[in-house]
Amino acid sequence: MIAVEELLEKVRAYNPKSNVDLIAEAYRYGKDMHEGQFRQSGEPYFSHPIEVAVLLTEQRLDDSTIITALLHDTIEDTNSTYTEVAEKFGVEIAELVDGVTKLTNLQLSSSVAKQAENFRKLFMAMSKDMRVILVKLADRLHNMRTIKSMRPEKQMQKARETMDIYAPLAGRMGMQWMREELEDLSFHVLNPEARNSIMRRFITLQKETGDVIQKITSDIRLELQTAGIEASVLGRAKKPHSIWRKMEQKEQGFSRLSDIYGFRIVTSNEADCYRVLGAIHQRWRAVPGRFKDYISQPKSNGYRSIHTTVSGRDGKRVEVQIRTQQMHDVAEVGVAAHWAYKDGVRDANPFAVDPAKWVASLNERFDAAGDHDEFLEHVKLEMYSDQRFCFSPKGDVVKLPRGATPLDFAYAIHTRIGDGCVGAKVDGIRVPLWTRLKNGQSVEIVTAEGQRPQATWLDIVATGKAKAAIRRSLREEDRERFVKLGAELSRVAFEHIGKKSTTKALDIVAKHMALKDADEVLARLGSAEINARDVVSVLYPDLISGAEDEIDPSRTVVGLSSDQSFERARCCQPVPGERIVGITYRGKGVVIHGIDCPVLSDLEDEPERWVDLQWHSGRHAPIYSVSYEITISNDAGVLGRICTLIGEQHANISDLNFVDRKPDFYKLLVDIDLRDAEHLHNVRNVLQADSDVASLARHRDLERKP
Repeated sequence: MIAVEELLEKVRAYNPKSNVDLIAEAYRYGKDMHEGQFRQSGEPYFSHPIEVAVLLTEQRLDDSTIITALLHDTIEDTNSTYTEVAEKFGVEIAELVDGVTKLTNLQLSSSVAKQAENFRKLFMAMSKDMRVILVKLADRLHNMRTIKSMRPEKQMQKARETMDIYAPLAGRMGMQWMREELEDLSFHVLNPEARNSIMRRFITLQKETGDVIQKITSDIRLELQTAGIEASVLGRAKKPHSIWRKMEQKEQGFSRLSDIYGFRIVTSNEADCYRVLGAIHQRWRAVPGRFKDYISQPKSNGYRSIHTTVSGRDGKRVEVQIRTQQMHDVAEVGVAAHWAYKDGVRDANPFAVDPAKWVASLNERFDAAGDHDEFLEHVKLEMYSDQRFCFSPKGDVVKLPRGATPLDFAYAIHTRIGDGCVGAKVDGIRVPLWTRLKNGQSVEIVTAEGQRPQATWLDIVATGKAKAAIRRSLREEDRERFVKLGAELSRVAFEHIGKKSTTKALDIVAKHMALKDADEVLARLGSAEINARDVVSVLYPDLISGAEDEIDPSRTVVGLSSDQSFERARCCQPVPGERIVGITYRGKGVVIHGIDCPVLSDLEDEPERWVDLQWHSGRHAPIYSVSYEITISNDAGVLGRICTLIGEQHANISDLNFVDRKPDFYKLLVDIDLRDAEHLHNVRNVLQADSDVASLARHRDLERKP
């Protein structure tokens, strides 16, 4: 077991300004809490949290993450509590430890419905603080390294879960080294015979050809030296699982598999990356179709590199990756680079992706999914997909996942283009709609008026956006069936309170919900867009049991003294359900800001002005105005439909201004009165789902400070 001083030395190596006293205190506290506990291997249990912390020091992470690693099992497995951890180490660390504990309890390999719900919780935890999943991944990696001490059936279950969920998640976060090791450790458990076979063939190949990696590395270094380029060259054989996957994908045996060696060339600047590429291609013949430029077209997780495959020494195919040192750092640790430290300060790597924005984009896409199957489909596409870059006839780049078709391309451009698609041309040649697109291809979509999506398209497309749009169109065609189903649901709901569902009653409901007529109410009821309880409560709110009274607007915030007044900050406009903090202002009382408001960074040196607040739980009145910037198509009826969509969510438009008018688009600034974060979320979802809404963003006017 690593001693505390050895751990502190590892942290000091990259962060001399680290709070080593607090880390040492966490080490002692964790050791005391786990005293008398042992792992199945017989080692003291606390050796595990220490190893997790060491893994995170290798990624140069901040003090809070290291301390969380040391304490990540205390709340779950010892007498320690959230309150005690918060008192000793602060609320931030207590929140992180609690987040890891909740992730540990999620059963991600359970039934579809349960798995979907737990995935939602996983991504919610990531959206609160990405460091939670970084600790969890390190925890899983150490458990996989020591998996042999578990029972065989437990090994299989953990290995399958790791292969299906944690390894792809690590890869999606840009932590490729961790993904490869997790996959290989799982492969060792799930298919030991296949792994051993590959290892034996590797040994045989090395005996026959000698140290190929050293030879090719020397060849590359010589070419770079001749070209006058300074760069480091690293060579390696690919992991057994990576080779096994290639064998399955290409349906080839080991002897026919060529690119089993990989080489990385790390340069000092971006220009040298392309000079290296030129030198490599001059010396060796490039393999057609095996070139990817992720520098000019980075992956969404921040990954940048040039990939090329060449026929190297003795005709062997060799994969070469070319990148700068900063790109290499992001490629090694992915989004963890956002928290990395160097010489006591956060390492401001320009290529590191902001985790908050990345996870927010994930959650928005996942929230748009309807049922469990659709949600899991979104998750798996997002976690497992590789990207393809295709071009429109105008030269615009469209990013798509592996396996995407011209139909996906059409829907990626616009829903109307997808719905009206009747054919496609790839590189000028007419192709079937089920054709799988490749990198660099130019795609032209042929449309026809009156064309509607077909049910068979669901089996052709690969993207969640295309599938959702096709399903939405098919639902519209199923309107008659939904009206009949809605009529039955409405009849049962009204009879439950001793009333009758009549056309006149439903017309009144339609008017209240800003819908066209009674049939529209029934259609939406049948398609589960609204529920029967909401329909009945429009006419008979007093007969609906459990109806909540609205909270008095003067007492919506908890944490203020009786003599303190408050108002919402105009810069960030927080609503109930969002995390908030109060700031005292002379003559204004307390102003409530959202916890993510940029204005707060200017007040970090004035902690005496900060007030810990939270919203009162319960039903709030729809009085909280939030500004949205919306770009919509300049077509007849679009603005009216957008206003109707907002009204359908029982939200009121209190102000509307045209910010910009173009021949094809309008940009609007709309103030919407809402109840809470859930109400805001619902309004945002229905607007984003509309095909004529080009963009939607919450408007934050930072000039309107208190």
